[in-house]
Amino acid sequence: MSVKLPAELRDLIESGPLAHLTTLNADGSPQASVIWIGLDGDDVVSGHLGRYQKVRNVERDPRVVLSFEAPRRPGVVMAEHAVLYATASVEPSDATWDLLNGLHKVYVDPAGEFPAPRKPGFVLRYRVDRIGGMGPWAAA
Repeated sequence: MSVKLPAELRDLIESGPLAHLTTLNADGSPQASVIWIGLDGDDVVSGHLGRYQKVRNVERDPRVVLSFEAPRRPGVVMAEHAVLYATASVEPSDATWDLLNGLHKVYVDPAGEFPAPRKPGFVLRYRVDRIGGMGPWAAA
């Protein structure tokens, strides 16, 4: 059962933090990737134009963790951060470039275009099962 994302967490995700996606390799070892993330309802989403290791790992084992920091505040010893324990799914999609183009506007340049050819890819959809970390969302 997925959890509803608190407003503070939604705001943080929409601000464009780089997220660390941890998936599991076939041998059980962790595989980490830094990715762009966005929202689709209460699901977190990311776009991938290739069937990279993270995509293949999710196809085999949907258990993932996403972690990312909130902006640092001077004088605060431990930065607020979110850790999302989620169940991911892989969706082949003709709209992957559009998702990446929208995220490019958040992460890189509000007036720019994603600098890759338009082509089908994969959307990873993360249904959040549990929220951890440190911040107003951690109590959720």
